[in-house]
Amino acid sequence: MTDFAFPLAEAVAADPAARIAVRPLSEARRGDRGVISYVGFTGEAEAGDEDLERRLLELGFVEGANIELLHEGAFGRDPIAVRLDDMRVALRRREARVIAVRFEDGI
Repeated sequence: MTDFAFPLAEAVAADPAARIAVRPLSEARRGDRGVISYVGFTGEAEAGDEDLERRLLELGFVEGANIELLHEGAFGRDPIAVRLDDMRVALRRREARVIAVRFEDGI
């Protein structure tokens, strides 16, 4: 299993006050908005992790991109649909866990 704690620590290292506001996209709720702070795995990578990270970056999940959670699936809140700048993308929460977002609400 991959560890998300390290990317979050790196994402907020420059701004300690942002610790609460930065969290994985997988923890977001419908209507949450923010800016991507970090994309990627740390620690031991599983098979396919590098491909997932590359695919997310190619889709536009890059640092500084605006993001909003538009929809959650009915069962287990999975998959999710997000607005990424000017496009909409669907992904699973397990894929979204590697995307650190600084949310506007600060929670």
